[in-house]
Amino acid sequence: MRHVSETKRKRTVAEGSVILNAIVPPAPEPLPPMPANPLPLDQIIHADCLTALKALPDQSVDLIFADPPYNLQLRDTLVRPNQTVVDAVDDAWDKFDDFAAYDAFTRAWLGECRRVLKNDGTIWVIGSYHNIYRVGAVLMDLGYWILNDVLFAKTNPMPNFRGARFTNATETMIWAKKSREQKRYTFNYQAMKAFNDDKQMTNVWSLPICSGPERIKVDGKKAHSTQKPEALLYRVVLASSNPGDVILDPFFGSGTTGAVAKKLGRHFIGIEREARYVEVARARIDVVTPAPPGALAVAQSRRQAERVKFSALVENGYLSPGDGLISTDGTHAAMVMADGRLSVDGMTGSLHQAATHVTGRPTNGWDFWHYGGAPVDALRERYRRDSTSSTPTDGDA
Repeated sequence: MRHVSETKRKRTVAEGSVILNAIVPPAPEPLPPMPANPLPLDQIIHADCLTALKALPDQSVDLIFADPPYNLQLRDTLVRPNQTVVDAVDDAWDKFDDFAAYDAFTRAWLGECRRVLKNDGTIWVIGSYHNIYRVGAVLMDLGYWILNDVLFAKTNPMPNFRGARFTNATETMIWAKKSREQKRYTFNYQAMKAFNDDKQMTNVWSLPICSGPERIKVDGKKAHSTQKPEALLYRVVLASSNPGDVILDPFFGSGTTGAVAKKLGRHFIGIEREARYVEVARARIDVVTPAPPGALAVAQSRRQAERVKFSALVENGYLSPGDGLISTDGTHAAMVMADGRLSVDGMTGSLHQAATHVTGRPTNGWDFWHYGGAPVDALRERYRRDSTSSTPTDGDA
C-alpha cells in the first residue's frame, strides 16, 4: 500500500506541474527585428569589384553580366592611313603585369560571382580574342558549365588599318550556368524566337557597335572606351531573366546593363571603381523610363508553362469520352476514354503511350494526335488561357 500511495503522490505532483505550466506560461522571447533587404538594389557601388562582391550575400542574384578588362596589352599607338591617332583602349584599368596576374584576377572575381549567383542563375561574360579563351578556361576550372558561346558580330567594325590581318568584327560572349548538375535556369526560348521573326535565335547576333547618339560623350570625347550597345544587353536580359529578377554587373562602366534592366522591369546592382563612370551611369539611368508592367510578358516555352494533364481536357469538357483523335499522318484513329486514356489498335494507354504504340518509338502525344484539324496541344493552350483569364462568379468556391 505504501508503494501505491507514493506512486499516486508522484503522479499528482507531475499533473500539478502541467497545470501550473498551462496557467503561467513562460514569457515569450521578443521577436528579432525584421532584417532590411541586404541587397543594394538599383544602386551603383563605387568600389573595387572584389571588395564589393565579397560584401554581397551568398546566392543573392539571378543573373550576372560581366564585361571585364580585356587585357589588350597594346604596345604601340594605332594610327589611321591619314595619320590620325585611333582612340583605342589604353586605360589603366585594362593593364596587367602579365598573363598570370590577369588569370589570378579573373579567378578571384569569377569565384565570388559563383558564390553570389543563385543555384538556378546564369552568367554572361563578354570578351575579345585577347582574353575570352583564358576566361573560358577559368570558368570551367571553377565549376561553371558553359551553355553557349554567342558571337556579337559587329555590322560596322573598326577596320584593320595596317592590313596585316583580318578585321576583328566579333566579340564573344560565354553564357554559363553555375554547375553541370544545375537543372533549372531561365531561358525564354519562345521570346527569343518571337524576337527573331518566329525563327530559332542562333548564337550569332549581328548588331552595330555603339555609335551615334547612343554613344555617351563628355566634353566631346567618349565617356567610356568600351561602351556596349543597348541592343546587345536587351537580348541578354530578355533571354535569361524575368521581371523582378536581380542582375549584377561587376564592371558597370557607363551603365548599359542598368539602363536596360530598368527599362525591362528588372533590378540591377552595379559595381564600378572609376568615379567618372559612376557619375555617367547614374545620370544615364536616371532618365530611363521603365516599360509598363503589362508590356513585360514574354512568350513562354512548354517547360515554363503550367503543367496540364490530358485528363484535365476531358474533365473540363474540352474533349468528351468517345471523341476521336487522328494521327499526324492521318493513318490512325484513337478514341478518348472517360479516364483520360486513349484506345487505339487494340491497346489503351496514356496520350504519349498511344502515340508511341503507333510509331514504334518514343513520341510526344501532344503533337502527334490531332483534333479538329490541329494538334491536341492547341486545346491545352486554350485551356491554359481560359484558366488564367476567367474570373469566379458569385456561386464559385
